This record gives sequence, structure tokens and C-alpha cells, in this order.
Amino acid sequence: MPRLDIYWSFRSPYSYLAIDRLCDIARTYPIETRFRPVRPLAMREPDFFEKNRPQFLPYLFKDVWRESQRLGVTFASPRPDPIAMDFATGKVAADQPVMEKLMGLAVAAVEHGKGLEFAQSVARRIWGGVENWDAGGPMAEACAAAGLDLYELERWARDNPRLIAETVAESEAEQLKHHWGVPLMVLDDEPFFGQDRLDSLVWRLQQLGLRPR
Repeated sequence: MPRLDIYWSFRSPYSYLAIDRLCDIARTYPIETRFRPVRPLAMREPDFFEKNRPQFLPYLFKDVWRESQRLGVTFASPRPDPIAMDFATGKVAADQPVMEKLMGLAVAAVEHGKGLEFAQSVARRIWGGVENWDAGGPMAEACAAAGLDLYELERWARDNPRLIAETVAESEAEQLKHHWGVPLMVLDDEPFFGQDRLDSLVWRLQQLGLRPR
């Protein structure tokens, strides 16, 4: 059975725009799917936004809004941003408590067999206009919608910090063998980068003789 590794970030708007279609692909085609959450680029390369061209963020914001409208996906700027960052200077804070907790919960969800469902449910709140999405109530609702229990995930994350760190590090190392960006889908050893390559991924699945269930 073909295996699809999905490298995905909660802070990436393009990952959000891809998540519903990724869930559909995972449900529809007879493939083994591995959801592999990775830290945002702002944490892996803290000086990225300070060094980048000034056109980068303005274009990204315009493109994401345009793509969300084209795809019919509800989109709003996160409140709060999962990453603590000064947009005027591009400087990223050293401490990232919101994202650190979110990564722990994501790995816990993967261990409970519902990583992709967790990502979809939480992303809809981060990018779908839910204010204070990281508070207990919205997060508990997001987990419940994914068939998970927030308090069980939190307990697991508290008990397994080393495994979380090792899992994330392994995923990021494997991702870099193919590409640095997200969303990145790797079908066996063939990478497909970007939410605009999902049609190519489906084409490849069908070319391999796979048909919707």
C-alpha cells in the first residue's frame, strides 16, 4: 500500500487551505497516511523574516486571501497568532509557549491515531475567525470535534516531553530531505510541495491505479 507522509504546520495559512482536501484524500484513497506536524519556519529559522525581502509578507497576505476566496474556505487572521513575532521588524520571540503546547498536543493526537483530524479541527479555529482559539473552551471543542479529549492529550503531552521533541525533530529532518516548506506531501519517495499541488498528488494516485473507495 502506498504511504503518504504529510508535513504540515499550524502557522502556515497554506497548510490550512490544504487541510480539508488532505483529509478527503486520506479518507478516499486506499493509502497509508502519516501526519507529521512540524514547527513553523519562524521557530526553525528565527531570523528568516528579518532577512527576507520586504515584498514577502505583503504578497503572502494578498495571495492567501485570494486563494481562500477561490477555494471557498473561511479565512481570518489568527487571534492570537500562534507565533509571538514583531511584524514590523520580523523579529521572533525566543519563547513560544502557544506553539510549543500546540505541537505537544499534535503529537499526542498522532499517538492517539487522529493527528490529521486534530489538525483540521484546530486549524479551522486558528484561521477561521475564532477569537482566543487557544483557550480551554475552544480547544476542548476542537478536540471533541476530532474525536479526542483535550485533557487526555494534555496529560499525555505532560508525560512525554522527550518523545514529543524526538518525534518533531525526526519529522523535520525527514521533511528536509525533500523540501523545506509546508504543506509537503511525500507519496512514498515523491514530494509534492504546496496546496496547489494537491491535484497533482491525486493525479499520481490515480496513475498508480488507485481509485476512490
